[in-house]
Amino acid sequence: MFHQRFSRQALNLAFDRIIPGWMRLLVRRSESGMVALAAVVGALAGVAVYGVAATAQLAHELFFGLQSEERLSGTLGLPVILAVSMPLIGGLLLGLFNLALARTRSPRPVDPIEANALHGGRLSLTGSIIVVIQTWISNAFGASVGLEAAYSQIGSGIASRLGLGFHLRRADLRLLVGCGSAGAIAGAFSAPLTGAFYAFEIIIGTYAVSHLAPVAAAAIAGTIVTHLLGIDSYAFVIDVGYKPQASSFVALVGLGLFSAAVAILVMLGVAMTEKGFRRLPLPIWLMPGLGGLMVGGLALITPQVLSSGHGALVKMLAGGELPMLMLGGLILLKGLASSISLGSGFRGGLFFASLFLGALIGQFYLGGIHLFSLDTGLTPHAAALTGMAALAASVMGGPLTMSFLVLEMTGDFQLTAAVLLAVIVASITVRETFGYSFATWRFHLRGEAIRSAHDIGWARDLTVGRVMRKPAPTVDKDASLVVFRNAHPLGTTHYIVAVDTLTNRYAGLIRVADAYQVSPEIQDGANPIGSLALYRDEVLTAGMTLKEATERMEGCEAEALAVVDEAGHVIGLLSEAHALRRYAEAADRARRDLAGGV
Repeated sequence: MFHQRFSRQALNLAFDRIIPGWMRLLVRRSESGMVALAAVVGALAGVAVYGVAATAQLAHELFFGLQSEERLSGTLGLPVILAVSMPLIGGLLLGLFNLALARTRSPRPVDPIEANALHGGRLSLTGSIIVVIQTWISNAFGASVGLEAAYSQIGSGIASRLGLGFHLRRADLRLLVGCGSAGAIAGAFSAPLTGAFYAFEIIIGTYAVSHLAPVAAAAIAGTIVTHLLGIDSYAFVIDVGYKPQASSFVALVGLGLFSAAVAILVMLGVAMTEKGFRRLPLPIWLMPGLGGLMVGGLALITPQVLSSGHGALVKMLAGGELPMLMLGGLILLKGLASSISLGSGFRGGLFFASLFLGALIGQFYLGGIHLFSLDTGLTPHAAALTGMAALAASVMGGPLTMSFLVLEMTGDFQLTAAVLLAVIVASITVRETFGYSFATWRFHLRGEAIRSAHDIGWARDLTVGRVMRKPAPTVDKDASLVVFRNAHPLGTTHYIVAVDTLTNRYAGLIRVADAYQVSPEIQDGANPIGSLALYRDEVLTAGMTLKEATERMEGCEAEALAVVDEAGHVIGLLSEAHALRRYAEAADRARRDLAGGV
């Protein structure tokens, strides 16, 4: 921990020396400066994406004996020994890597969504590199996961590190983290609109006019850089052949519902598989190896279950309609392989895998319609692309992201309108019935109440310890009424904390007005002032949020409560009126940031 803190301080000092003060001021005060920084972030994210993608492909060629033009999931067949052994070796290697991390007691890496929701855009670049290594090992050795987790993580990590170096305020840092993800995803797909809306919908959690220029600059920069470096584009030159008609809209609604149901089953399947693996009497570092062995067994049936499925998707869209039996088998095998991979501990995402799985579902759905000799106007390619977008939107929670991906892949506006209908139906269905995307479902399983990247961290950061009155005015619980009145005249304050001077522990809260309207026993000095104490068993702690504090005050009908430490010593006083005022001020600032205000 000392080494990490020292490294962080050294890095901050280096940034302070490298970045001139006028440049920091330009970025913080000027929109054009923020746009320029976002473009730099997008370009760096594009370089990182190219490095991860290129080395992963080289690993596929080396480990599985592929040609340079081949993709792992698109190959026709693999030697049995490679198909089984490579995922097993990758799982064991990943397990040993995780074991080494656990022994160094490194903190758990923060996801970009979690960073923007809870930590104001702060995430560790070292933690991001760890995620990239874990995801790279998983994908390079054939686990059924995509590289988008690595892309988004490294782009966001670079952005956060630069943003902290420029001392950006909370809202701007969250925006810059979104720009890093925009540049990474745009570069991965050669699709700037997709990258931009990925940032808006998934990483930032909202749209704002003031956010458009920086996010767009990052997405365009990422796309240009990866294009110059030679990354493969996801654009397809195919004749989709879709001609809209009345019956096709009904079919699209059905496809959206079907995709939503499959997406929910996949997300639940990952959770159930993970729970099943954890019940096995094995060390946790061996579980990825077991999962790799199982994925390798599935690869003996078809190599299309391996990796993200990009090669299989390209080959599928380049061909015609597949038989329903083959489609059903591929859906089952790919879903099972992805669930096993993620459930056993491989690192990665479902975004890329859900594209291939969704395309299979689209054609399977169309084949089911054809069994009843119904004319919907949908072609195999149109159904595949629509199913691809609907399932991925259900899993990732980005309906416009996936709609723009289809538009940038095909350039077909008629198809994009059809895709938008199915995507909206699928997204609403998942949100209303399940309530989570894949990323937020994983947070839910960890106990985090995150439904999106919308900033709720400010409410958690607004703790009692930050806003309480300190030091709190105190009085000895055994003091007389005369002593109390001399020390605290009427009207100077509302509450005084009573303490036991022998132990310095909290003994209750005295309302000053009560000391001037007392019974004869206290008036005559027969009883100490402590007999007027209220809320002797109701206190606050410094770590409570203001929401928790106000709920406790409402529960005991108190206008104020004392704040104590673990030993029961008084450290402050908080009134309900002050807590609500500070909460309202923070909420108003968050609202202005959400709307893009300054």
